[in-house]
Amino acid sequence: MPDMTVLAPHEPRVDPRRVPVDVEIVVPVYNEAAHLRLRIGELRAYLDGSFPFRALVTVVDNASTDGTFGVATALAASMPGVAALHLPRKGRGHALRSAWSTSTAPVVAYMDVDLSTSLDALLPLVAPLLSGQRDVAVGTRLARGAHVVRGPKRELISRAYNLLLRLSLRGRFSDAQCGFKALRREAALLLLPLVEDDGWFFDTELLIKAERMGLRITEVPVDWMDDPDSRVQIFRTALSDLRGVWRLSHDRFRRSSRCGTPSSAGHEQVTADQLMRFAGVGIISTLVYLALFVACRPLAGPLGANAVALAICTTGNLMAHRELSRAFGRARRGRFVLAAAGLYSASLVLTTLALLAARLVSPASLNWELAGVTVANGAAALLRFAVLRAWVFRPGASRD
Repeated sequence: MPDMTVLAPHEPRVDPRRVPVDVEIVVPVYNEAAHLRLRIGELRAYLDGSFPFRALVTVVDNASTDGTFGVATALAASMPGVAALHLPRKGRGHALRSAWSTSTAPVVAYMDVDLSTSLDALLPLVAPLLSGQRDVAVGTRLARGAHVVRGPKRELISRAYNLLLRLSLRGRFSDAQCGFKALRREAALLLLPLVEDDGWFFDTELLIKAERMGLRITEVPVDWMDDPDSRVQIFRTALSDLRGVWRLSHDRFRRSSRCGTPSSAGHEQVTADQLMRFAGVGIISTLVYLALFVACRPLAGPLGANAVALAICTTGNLMAHRELSRAFGRARRGRFVLAAAGLYSASLVLTTLALLAARLVSPASLNWELAGVTVANGAAALLRFAVLRAWVFRPGASRD
């Protein structure tokens, strides 16, 4: 490490972000005053004792209200190799954008402050970037070789979300939201102006844009342990991510529509692409349905919650598929409205039967109800794909 000895109070202090380093590791924080000193001390100790490259840790405070920035400033003043930045508004993406865009390090990275990811994965993460072999490196908890300790709910949500990305956006990476990523500075400066989101979806959008630009991406399996004190609000974050997925999927559809389909082979390709997009919409709808069902169940009971959640999700499905059908003739849209009404009725019947069956197996059991309606929604999704593919969006339907 270069000499970053703290100067006497009357001497001007050198900005640690202007001292040459190989890697700048950004740690976004919000209201972490109680744990920040311990966590940053642990990270700095690892870098000084086990990391072979010069590294700077930059703590970015996202408008904390508990004195976090005061602790970060004290750490930066007393601990060599630590810098502190303050931002007036929240957002992990905003923190990374602000720090990465002003960094002078050849490689920029970030990790979560809870240090859930084993620090032993840091060297495999940045080495391919420093050597110039890759442009982007991401930690993954879902690839072979990873070791993960977390609850079944988070595991299910993570796998469902990444499956959604593969179906709707053709993402080829296995884990979009692992808080452990690095980029070559040139790649970061190229990507940051293209990424719109400043919240939790920032990671996903960054990777999707990197893939679309043909940047070289590598994945590093990590050891990861869930933090029981995590501040992530799962429901709100999931909704934000789903909105982001829809935005990117819709943008991709509009680009493909502008390109046209001059040949029958091209027409079939667009149809296949739609089916992938419909699968993504189906997964989004199911996840939102389950969240709404759980939220409404205490007030309306299982059957009432099912009706409300299904009505809201059906409306969302109609809006989504209406966007997807704009490239087709008016006759197809008319068929779509008729099909949607019938499919909603079928979905209501299937989910109601599933709830009644769950009540017979185990009365008032939320787990059995969720299992039943998930299976019923899956069956309804398959029926929806079959009807839309065969009747509404089949080649030549606009001439019927």
